[in-house]
Amino acid sequence: MKKLIPLITFIAISIFLYLSLNSNPRELPSPLIDKAFPDIEVEDFYTGEVTSIRDTFSNNTTLVNVWASWCTTCRAEHKMLMNIARDVPIQLIGLNYKDTREDANKTLEFMGNPFDLIVFDPKGKAGLELGVYATPETFLVNQQGVIVHKHIGEITQAVWTQEFLPRIAKKNIQ
Repeated sequence: MKKLIPLITFIAISIFLYLSLNSNPRELPSPLIDKAFPDIEVEDFYTGEVTSIRDTFSNNTTLVNVWASWCTTCRAEHKMLMNIARDVPIQLIGLNYKDTREDANKTLEFMGNPFDLIVFDPKGKAGLELGVYATPETFLVNQQGVIVHKHIGEITQAVWTQEFLPRIAKKNIQ
């Protein structure tokens, strides 16, 4: 019996490692899907005014994009966000995550500002409530304020076309 314990432990650890290494972190389920966007108090990036992020939704389909100036993937995604802001009638809220206003402002001045509103989250409190663990992350919120999709990582044209547009086109989100 004593000889079986190390073998059983080894098998259990091997199975755990196999399952962990073969999982895709972009497919982590969010417990927020199909739930109302959390009522999180945030600070307006430009005015410093504190408000509920949920109160900023304008009864419109909304993308909430978590980004930072220090995030290289966010910089790669930025052009796509500019295209979305220009071409798609959707509200775009940027949640500036664990950043400084100065660095974020420099990024926006250089790359352009696709956001209708930017909220400032320098300590990551709002990100924590949303379950953010990496940037960029983007939440698709319907007109009723319910999160219908969460994407972890860069929004590319393929991601936009395959993951976001079909959900936006559905009648329950329009």
